[in-house]
Amino acid sequence: MRYVKGISRDQLEFAQSVEDYVAKDNPARVIDAFVGMLDLVQLGFLKATPARTGRRPYDPGDMLRLYIYGYTNGIRSSRRLEAEAERNLEVMWLLRKLTPDYKTIADFRRDNREPLRLVFRQFGGLCKDWGLFGKDIVATDGTKVRASNSKRKNYNAKKVDRHIAYLDDRIGSYLKELDENDSSEVAVPKLPREVIEKKLKEMEVRKASYQALAEEIKKDGEVSTVDPDARLMGVHNHGVDVCYNVQAVVDSKHSLVVEVEVIKTPSDQGQLSVMVGKAKEILEVAKITVLADKGYYVGEDLKRCEEAGITAYVARPEQANSTGDKEYLQASFTYNPEDDTYTCPQGKILTRLNNKEDLERFEYRNWKACKACPVRDRCTSAKRGRRISRSKHFDVMEMVDRRTKVNKELYSRRQLIIEHVFGTLKRSMGFTHFLTRRIASVRAEIALAFLGYNLKRAINLLGVDWILNEMALKKRALSATP
Repeated sequence: MRYVKGISRDQLEFAQSVEDYVAKDNPARVIDAFVGMLDLVQLGFLKATPARTGRRPYDPGDMLRLYIYGYTNGIRSSRRLEAEAERNLEVMWLLRKLTPDYKTIADFRRDNREPLRLVFRQFGGLCKDWGLFGKDIVATDGTKVRASNSKRKNYNAKKVDRHIAYLDDRIGSYLKELDENDSSEVAVPKLPREVIEKKLKEMEVRKASYQALAEEIKKDGEVSTVDPDARLMGVHNHGVDVCYNVQAVVDSKHSLVVEVEVIKTPSDQGQLSVMVGKAKEILEVAKITVLADKGYYVGEDLKRCEEAGITAYVARPEQANSTGDKEYLQASFTYNPEDDTYTCPQGKILTRLNNKEDLERFEYRNWKACKACPVRDRCTSAKRGRRISRSKHFDVMEMVDRRTKVNKELYSRRQLIIEHVFGTLKRSMGFTHFLTRRIASVRAEIALAFLGYNLKRAINLLGVDWILNEMALKKRALSATP
């Protein structure tokens, strides 16, 4: 049978230049051109200005090219990047056959955390100049990304108490065994005294470490021993894992990421005005519209958005009652702005408990009516009766709720804009967990990941040739500027 065959490994060929390793329309050329137009000194890269003495370092531009290529193609490990530099023709072309070792590669990411975040902003500026941002509608959301810290190495007060109780029990058992050995006439005990004393010392050391953890937990509520900044968070399918909460703002025109941040709290509350405010500054617009899910529905935050020129469309979370009867949810109670009262589904009036205006939330109740109510068991399980809580920012929240309900078609675009980004990042680019530790490092790592995402999107939208031409023009313009 005949097959397509390759050339003989012993056959001599004409010499090939490194330039021939990649085609003219290869995306690696965009990475090379982009890094070539950056002012690495101004961005603050370590060793951007090499010392006059000592061993010569690698050019930070070359290391940056390697990392951008890696994160764009789902290759993040420093050891894997080291291997790619020796076998991947695109990487050989980018680095001109340089082969830095994995330690040098890892140190570059660690030593240039803030500059790497600024590089993400730099490419965002190019996208803005190229008209890739619509600048009118954005969507924001958060996603949990697993930290470099297992659940086993995450501790709360209950877990630490359980470990200490176990050690106390084991220490008591060994002490009892020592006493039995001393009083026993048996020549050969179960364990020699030296072994028992060694185990006791080990357990005392372990107990002391858990007691120290208990003191830390009193301050922060939990402790992660490998990555101290990571926290236990709820993830998909009602599970939990040690994670970071990655916040992103995505422009609606081409689903390009405008701004990204990493926070240590599992909740998205309070992040709406902060994240969209930053995006608004980056896009240089006076007003902007944002689409967000119910995790961002916080009165004070919504008020800040309105004051900052941010038109928010946010889903209102359903407020449950203690009985679970849908006919008696808080939405079934009618607010009466004329006299600041609520009317319950049975027609009874609930009045405000406290008239102080500086409270964050107001409570309304009518114990007398609840006591005689025939459907009380459907409405509440509280002994005295039903209470209704209302935020002092109720007017703003109601306005946002009405606006969202009236514009359901616009709001339905939220998932199409933002979830596409997270899905691509995790499924296509393999970013399911952080390799680095501590929040400053993971912020740099997520900036690299979203830079890779934006780069791929821009290339798909504009093409390699067009981008290379624009970058060349931009670089000449920057060079001509005094």
